[in-house]
Amino acid sequence: MKLTILAFGIAKEIIGQLELPVQLAEAATVADLKQFLTQQFPDFHKLASLRVAVNTEYADDNAVLCPNDEIVLIPPVSGG
Repeated sequence: MKLTILAFGIAKEIIGQLELPVQLAEAATVADLKQFLTQQFPDFHKLASLRVAVNTEYADDNAVLCPNDEIVLIPPVSGG
């Protein structure tokens, strides 16, 4: 299935663009997406944490993705 991933912060810098089209198997999970991203962009290994939001809700690794989902990569945030 074809998905469009939105990336912000350091995730956007790693990918090199705001939107990333991704082709994954039907019924792929958030864990499958993270594995794909790490294979395609090894710098994702350097992130202490990476959250994924699906349709405005944080999703755990077992969440199943659908083609029309809004999928956002949320990297670790620091401030001060």
